[in-house]
Amino acid sequence: MKKRWPGFLLILVLLAAWEGASAAHLIDSLTFPRVTVIFESWWRSLVTQGELTRQLMPSLGRIFMGFALAAIVGVPLGLLMGTISMVYRLLEPITEFIRPIPSSAYIPVAILFLGIGNEMKVFVVFLACMFPILLNTYGGVRGVDPVLIDTGRTFGLSRTRALWQIILPAALPSILTGMRISLGIALIVAVVAEMITGNSGIGYFILDMQRIFRVPEMFAGIFTLGLLGFLINFIFLRLEGYFLRWRGTSVET
Repeated sequence: MKKRWPGFLLILVLLAAWEGASAAHLIDSLTFPRVTVIFESWWRSLVTQGELTRQLMPSLGRIFMGFALAAIVGVPLGLLMGTISMVYRLLEPITEFIRPIPSSAYIPVAILFLGIGNEMKVFVVFLACMFPILLNTYGGVRGVDPVLIDTGRTFGLSRTRALWQIILPAALPSILTGMRISLGIALIVAVVAEMITGNSGIGYFILDMQRIFRVPEMFAGIFTLGLLGFLINFIFLRLEGYFLRWRGTSVET
């Protein structure tokens, strides 16, 4: 964290500039209220009243449930596509057909089949997260040095043991990169789904505050999303550093 102080300082400078511009009425104080007012609303909504906390919990559940399902499905499929050419030829066309479709375009179809409940939101997050994990897993497997696999075969490793002991560890950096990308996508898609069809969640909270013109609370929800994304990424980088500690590199702090 010590090496990141210039970035945090820049954030403080921008917030101070926002505060001064709003206080001096250089910008519309109704549309862009003072940062101190936003933080007061943030504290009240998050801690005192707990309204923001109650809305945050369903969003976290949808994000991590959809992400977990995507990892459970995407990693094995990526391993199979990378090691078995028949599986690759079978799945590659449909993967490349579905993958370019924007994640938000899945929502109307998901509503038709699953309604507007929690299952729809989890499914949309799952579908949006699966392809980065799947493709990064496949790319990681295809990028494994064939010499490593041949050496394992020379020492009598079966195909299954070579998959678990050579291919999977060698592809792990790419797999974790795909998971890290998918976490950001999960946050975005969950918020969009909650804004469109939700009656709970941080996305619903932000849109509801905008509709009733409680602008400080709306910005408090947006700031919460930024902080949440930062914390999720920070924690994942720590986990990634732990799982890849055999590389002799560490996460920059």
